[in-house]
Amino acid sequence: MLVDGYLFSSNLWYIKAIIPFSVFGLLEMLPKDLLIDNKSSINKYIMNFLSIDCSTDLGSLFVKYENKTFSKVLQSDKYNNDLLMKQILDFFDKNVLNFDNISEIFVNQGPGNFSGLRGSLATAKGISISKNIRLVGYDKFIWACGKFLNEKYPIYCFTKFREEHFVKKFDFNLKTASKVKKVSEDEIIKNYKNKFKVFLNNEIKYFNKKLIKLDNINIIDLDHNDLEFLCLRGLLEEKLIRPLYLS
Repeated sequence: MLVDGYLFSSNLWYIKAIIPFSVFGLLEMLPKDLLIDNKSSINKYIMNFLSIDCSTDLGSLFVKYENKTFSKVLQSDKYNNDLLMKQILDFFDKNVLNFDNISEIFVNQGPGNFSGLRGSLATAKGISISKNIRLVGYDKFIWACGKFLNEKYPIYCFTKFREEHFVKKFDFNLKTASKVKKVSEDEIIKNYKNKFKVFLNNEIKYFNKKLIKLDNINIIDLDHNDLEFLCLRGLLEEKLIRPLYLS
């Protein structure tokens, strides 16, 4: 992973991965070689996976097969079960992929678009059952915090949904987490001012600037390689895969 840093305040750094999720809205990526250290534990098991994310208005399909990656941007009007399945099949045909090449299906459980989450989870479960492929669920919070597995202090991941702020706390090694909690801007400033905070780069424009100027903020891009890493560490959901709705 490459890291670019610049200083907003004494403790504010911007962390950018090699394959930033935020560029999905700009282009459809061509197959790309993955550069992985030969000594990395990730090479002990070759994980070829399909990731389905329909949590936002611009969703995505992402496949890692051997040392190549493929991706496709999805519009929200393609999220119902039949249309989404057709998008997946067309995506596989275009890139000469086969479900026999896939060992895991990752599906975003939310939070986000209600119909998108419902449709993508149903489609992912259908493929998993019919093709006998392992199904793994993840949410935005654990995905965002994957880069901070070895952080010694509790991590507080923030998101904004329908003009409301939400936070989820993770302890060391991301092994334990709190329930998602609704918080106000004043509460964030008062109670989380000096905490280790994580915000998503593609959401940062929705937050008040006074929150972004707080110390100890980490602004990150989502990276599908982190899903593989989290899965190998046993930190994603396999038993109870259902939508995460915020209210």
